[in-house]
Amino acid sequence: MNRAEPIIRQAQAGDIDGLLPLLQLLFAIEEDFTFDEKRQRDGLNLLLNSATSCIAVADIEGKVVGISTAEGGLSLLVEDVVVAEEWRRQGIGGKLLDYLAEWASEQGASRMQLFADRTNKAGLDFYCKEGWRQNKLICLRKYQKKTKP
Repeated sequence: MNRAEPIIRQAQAGDIDGLLPLLQLLFAIEEDFTFDEKRQRDGLNLLLNSATSCIAVADIEGKVVGISTAEGGLSLLVEDVVVAEEWRRQGIGGKLLDYLAEWASEQGASRMQLFADRTNKAGLDFYCKEGWRQNKLICLRKYQKKTKP
């Protein structure tokens, strides 16, 4: 069987009906998300109409067979929160996170995401106390090769 090569391109408004079943397939295996056709349709439209977003699709002979995207909107990534030991348990960590939340809101971010070491029980307990919730997703990281100026 000779299979056609996919064309990778930016999604267009006419692709949305073909993208929804792919998102439904994805959400069926991700415990943290529930497929809601209206919400996903609205999110795809937001991404398509944003100058700072991109939905990449794999198109084979006019049929969308793959998608790569993210939850719509800007998000803030919190990489570190550290307070000197003698100053812990005095609300400083919470105030740092509150400050970042306010700054994120001013930048138009709709959510915050946080990296934490899975073996740092004290840190994880602190984040839970501050209203952060763990999900089933894991963080994967890949560094880009630097290009010469």
